[in-house]
Amino acid sequence: MLESAKLVSRYITFALIATSANIGTQDLVVRLQPDRSGIVISVMVGTIVGLLVKYVFDKRYIFRFYPRSTLHDTQIFFLYCLMGLITTAVFWGFEFGFHAAFDSKGMRYLGGVMGLAIGYLAKYHLDKRYVFHGVSA
Repeated sequence: MLESAKLVSRYITFALIATSANIGTQDLVVRLQPDRSGIVISVMVGTIVGLLVKYVFDKRYIFRFYPRSTLHDTQIFFLYCLMGLITTAVFWGFEFGFHAAFDSKGMRYLGGVMGLAIGYLAKYHLDKRYVFHGVSA
């Protein structure tokens, strides 16, 4: 298999794992906090869990990044989060948009999955250019 095809395959696999962690965390939080405020809290907590999972996979297996120190890793994670603000807006827009349009948990999660897919595609390019630049991918 070509190296670029392997990279795409790995990226899709890790995006699916991070998406599952995000949506699974959301569902757990909503079950623990079933009122309307639980939805907002669940999306925030799910976003954090998904971000952490995705960062671990991206830095090691996508960009093959090994920080020089904890401080260096923290700096890179900060940049990773900054790039994530843009893509999180897309993700949340889809998820909350589907929730407003359909008022259904299943449709809200579908919107979230769609937003994450679009966001992860954009995030790869942002991360490659601004976060892990100079690192071969």
